[in-house]
Amino acid sequence: MAQVTIFTPEQAKRYSRHIIMPQIGGKGQRKLLEAKVLLIGAGGLGSPVALYLAAAGVGTLGIVDFDVVDITNLQRQILHHTHDIGRLKVVSAAETIGEINPDVRVVQHQVQLSSENALELLRPYDIVVDGSDNFPTRYLVNDACVMLDKPCVHGSIFLFEGQAATFVPGQGCYRCLYPTPPPPGMVPNCSEAGVLGVLPGIVGSIQAVETIKLILGLGETLTGRLLLFDALNMEFRQVKVRRNPNCPVCGENPTVTQLIDYEEFCGLPHAVSVAAGD
Repeated sequence: MAQVTIFTPEQAKRYSRHIIMPQIGGKGQRKLLEAKVLLIGAGGLGSPVALYLAAAGVGTLGIVDFDVVDITNLQRQILHHTHDIGRLKVVSAAETIGEINPDVRVVQHQVQLSSENALELLRPYDIVVDGSDNFPTRYLVNDACVMLDKPCVHGSIFLFEGQAATFVPGQGCYRCLYPTPPPPGMVPNCSEAGVLGVLPGIVGSIQAVETIKLILGLGETLTGRLLLFDALNMEFRQVKVRRNPNCPVCGENPTVTQLIDYEEFCGLPHAVSVAAGD
């Protein structure tokens, strides 16, 4: 018989606004406390995801990031503070999360995500949230999730625009949406083009909602849909995403059955930093 999580009096009070909701209740809150979620990147998108999942009581949060906090991060990466400049992001993130909710166990993965370690890193987790800022990592995370049959909650930001989607096993993947990466240099990253500071807060919060719905089995997720947000016009649009039966990873006859060289696939030099979050 599975062990049932018994709430302490403090937990019953902390999560009371969830527990009194008939859609969540004590059973749903136990699911949150027992869930294991891996965040790719502790930057602009990873920050609101981590904060809200921690506040919600997601029991285990793994964070993959090898970077240190820079003063330019503080305009949007709200996990970190001025006194954290120069410190490892995973360490700063773990401290901030601990101050929000001591129930949460933070697993720090201070590594550069690669084809050699991705499957091992992702395997223990129930859901993967991709907050990376480069195409090699997005394709790497996608392929690893498909191979491990794990849902992936995608988010990306650029200037005043953001997008989010949820990919679950058997219903399409990131490659169905973007079969090939753009040519190198066509899409600058945030350090080159800039980004509105509050934008990752909006997109990251959507990713957090999607993650919680997946854990609880509630509502309609963004599976089969790409949500586009335009902050300048305050407009949301949706685009249908269909599983491509010829997808090289999740299709009927996959040709990519092991992780590849993603820098080469994206036409980038091998010096690119993989798994940085912005």
